[in-house]
Amino acid sequence: MTSDTHKQTAGRLKSRPQFLAVREGERRKGKYFLLEVLDRAEPETAPRVGFTVTKKHGNAVERNRMRRRLKEAVRVSAGFAMMPGHDYVIVARRDVLAAPFRQLVTQLHQRIEANPRSERSDATRPRKV
Repeated sequence: MTSDTHKQTAGRLKSRPQFLAVREGERRKGKYFLLEVLDRAEPETAPRVGFTVTKKHGNAVERNRMRRRLKEAVRVSAGFAMMPGHDYVIVARRDVLAAPFRQLVTQLHQRIEANPRSERSDATRPRKV
């Protein structure tokens, strides 16, 4: 099998500065997770993905299970939808534990392929009076 016929898989975000940089990017909310996306403006590089599960979502066993389910969802299908030169951080919600796996994969795929929302200007942003 040549490298041309095999789809490129996502790399991993590993350091805290990489995760913090992605927080400056776009946020796409979903029922099971929050997806943060950052365009690194490097279209020739592979996409990278990181996973965050906070302690408020359960003990270590539950958090690891959430992380494993999300990793598998990315591996199975969603990783191929990721754009080259982009970083993705998936912040789990507790609902990831009970979600049907097919639904989890579908929502992840939809959030990755969602069109970026344009930023609202200060003039159109609602103000508190």
